[in-house]
Amino acid sequence: MARTTNPLTNTEVKQAKAKEKVYTLSDGGGLQLRVKPNGSKLWLFDYYRPFTKKRTSLSFGSYPKISIAEARGKRQAARELLAKDTDPKEHRDEQILINETSHSNTLQHVASQWLEVKKSKVSANHALDTWRSLEGHIFPDLGKLPIHKITAVKAIETIKPIAAKGHLETVKRFCQRLNEVMVHAVNIVNMGVRLFR
Repeated sequence: MARTTNPLTNTEVKQAKAKEKVYTLSDGGGLQLRVKPNGSKLWLFDYYRPFTKKRTSLSFGSYPKISIAEARGKRQAARELLAKDTDPKEHRDEQILINETSHSNTLQHVASQWLEVKKSKVSANHALDTWRSLEGHIFPDLGKLPIHKITAVKAIETIKPIAAKGHLETVKRFCQRLNEVMVHAVNIVNMGVRLFR
């Protein structure tokens, strides 16, 4: 008969004292509170990896930063992933990588990649002129923004002062260049999706 574990109470978690050696308090369903000799408390989720069936654990963070209710919510989410044969640790690492990649792909970064491709179709002078115009008018406001955070409204606000001076041909060129950069960004994402299918 399987051993039943009584869920931890807030009082038990709060009052868990440090001992000479590391020890754990179980909340059931794989969730544990590891108490270290220095008094720090860490939420861990023990589970078997899909396919390999090797036992491992995933950290949910430290108490009290992560409350017992939050740790239980994370356990539930991890168990739902396991039900779909998805390793929660691999899933978390994937999400972190996706997030870091999306935030490092700024407009300026993606525009530089776009220009490298464009250089094969235009003269060196034209490429340099294009880059300088972006540096002078677009990058100060939008250059450091992640590409996925650039909206039509933000782009219009950036170009408005140029339009106000009556430089409509320049506005048209900026719109065209920004559209090309965005299409380039979408193509990069689609290529990545196809690689990992």
